[in-house]
Amino acid sequence: MKRLGVNIDHVATLRNARGELHPDPLFAAKYVKKIGADSITIHLREDRRHIKDFDAKKICSIKGLLVNLEISTNPKIVKIALKINPDFVCIVPENRKEITTEGGLNLIKNKLKLKKIIKRFKKKRIRTSLFINPSLNDIKIAKNLDIDCVEIHTGYFSNLIKKKRNYSKEFDRIKRCSIMANQSGIEVHAGHGLDYKSTKILSKINQIKEFNIGHFIIGESIFFGLSKVVKNFKKIIK
Repeated sequence: MKRLGVNIDHVATLRNARGELHPDPLFAAKYVKKIGADSITIHLREDRRHIKDFDAKKICSIKGLLVNLEISTNPKIVKIALKINPDFVCIVPENRKEITTEGGLNLIKNKLKLKKIIKRFKKKRIRTSLFINPSLNDIKIAKNLDIDCVEIHTGYFSNLIKKKRNYSKEFDRIKRCSIMANQSGIEVHAGHGLDYKSTKILSKINQIKEFNIGHFIIGESIFFGLSKVVKNFKKIIK
């Protein structure tokens, strides 16, 4: 059974736009679980543009809620993550000038740094994932880093679909990487830019076990309601 992780960062974005307490990401986390999400994702960015430290601490303390905390390799952020002890951690690249995460980690450049960080999370028995591009070489490196999971960046694939361009080569890249990762004992997740159509296509890849989706879910919920949108995705990936 494939799983759905819902990223609630943009609930915090909306709250922060007014500098007030509503809408509350903590309530969103509980509600998303209630309506069928298998886990929730939050990204504690270095610039704190949406999720704040107190959000992450409160959300990670909710009993019975599986939390996937996205973080950079910044030592201060890693220290916070170790302290609040989420169920899962996904290490992502981060650039303060970017609007959203652009591409996967550079595993070659950051291999030694990542190895040390992964070791620290494994000591605390926190499931650890790397956000990567659909590259066979990255899968090989991830295996050597003794990682639990990889989340394949699906942004380019999703954009090809939105622009109504041929996506077959990118689909094949993602599929080959998913198969190799699975054969290497690494669980495969997918995320970034996903909507109904792109998720439905990728759900045909048996090796992808989890989809992490945020922006489209929150945006679509403005018109159709969070419960309906989450349930639609659950039907698509079942």
